[in-house]
Amino acid sequence: MAAELTVVGIGADGWEGLSPSARSVIESAEVLMGSPRQLALVPASSVVRVAWPSPLSEALPALLSEYSGRRICVLASGDPTFHGIGTTLTRLLGGDAVRVIPHPSSVSLACARLGWSQDQVQVVSLVGHPVERVHPHLQPGRRLLILSWGAHTPAEVAALLTDRGYGSSDLTVLELLGGPSERVRTTQASDWSHDVEALNVIAVHCRPDPDTPLLPTTPGLPDDTYESDGQLTKREVRAVTMSRLAPIPGQLLWDIGGGAGSIAIEWSRHHPTCRAIAIERDPDRAKRLERNASALGVPVDLVQGAAPEALAGLQAPDAIFIGGGATAPGMFDACWNALRPGGRLVANGVTLETESLIVQWYAAHGGDLIRLDVQRASKIGTMTGWRPAMPVTIWSLTK
Repeated sequence: MAAELTVVGIGADGWEGLSPSARSVIESAEVLMGSPRQLALVPASSVVRVAWPSPLSEALPALLSEYSGRRICVLASGDPTFHGIGTTLTRLLGGDAVRVIPHPSSVSLACARLGWSQDQVQVVSLVGHPVERVHPHLQPGRRLLILSWGAHTPAEVAALLTDRGYGSSDLTVLELLGGPSERVRTTQASDWSHDVEALNVIAVHCRPDPDTPLLPTTPGLPDDTYESDGQLTKREVRAVTMSRLAPIPGQLLWDIGGGAGSIAIEWSRHHPTCRAIAIERDPDRAKRLERNASALGVPVDLVQGAAPEALAGLQAPDAIFIGGGATAPGMFDACWNALRPGGRLVANGVTLETESLIVQWYAAHGGDLIRLDVQRASKIGTMTGWRPAMPVTIWSLTK
């Protein structure tokens, strides 16, 4: 692939909104690539025009190879390095092989219309992702800019907000930003009922309805947040366990014996780039785990099978939680060998058999060993007393 590839950002205002340098690149190109909508924004010429195939990610290497040696200009919506093709091409070809000429992004234009500060908004992309990805970001007073996947997305977002108890939120849909047909409309989420253009951005100023439960991204969500058959790391134990797993943006967790999925889910909710693989052998629990992950808006990769055999071939993790199956032969060795240097391993036990094994691991390898007792106030006749939960042994170790 020749190094002469330029990505030009173009807005809904088309050719008229481009800078002289951007126009010059397009005019001198031998091959012009982009979506049909983007290509239609450029005046007719003799240049070879290539509309993106679908799926693009699989076809892109062969497409670039086919036109290798020619001056290629790739058209992108707005800022090409902001959730755009510019990042994909740089990753594929290297930074030295790609020149980028940006245009104002949809977020930049939306904030300009709304008077919002860009550094105070949370951007959520629904392009290629389910609408449930909005869930972790629904917090009182928060301002969201949601990159839409099409004309259907605003109605889906409005329905999600209403169902979650945020129907009172201000929902603004900004269509064809920067173009002659630009349109901006605001309603409460519960009142949204408009048809919109496919090219749109959704702004949400989150306002919870009365009595809407608070679901922060800190660990320790209420137990009744999860659908469960009882196989659930309880709230207080979960918070302590997560503090030892120490979720870091961009890192990967293995949740072994996933159960209801609470550990994998709360790891993933910590930051949008946190990733989790849950290993669960029971098919009913596996389906329940998937429902919980969807309801709380995080992608958790599920491996249905029994560890340690089910761990073979998985990407090396940065942290491992052993919440079930600790007594399976070879479990610790398989986990410890797979863990990246600097990774954290945490094992919880409530049975005597698991606790005995954890104590042996602690004696052999060190680390930190605690026993957590939680008691909850409950009614005893007309009075109130303490009811203890089963104590939990928690062992944590850094590699």
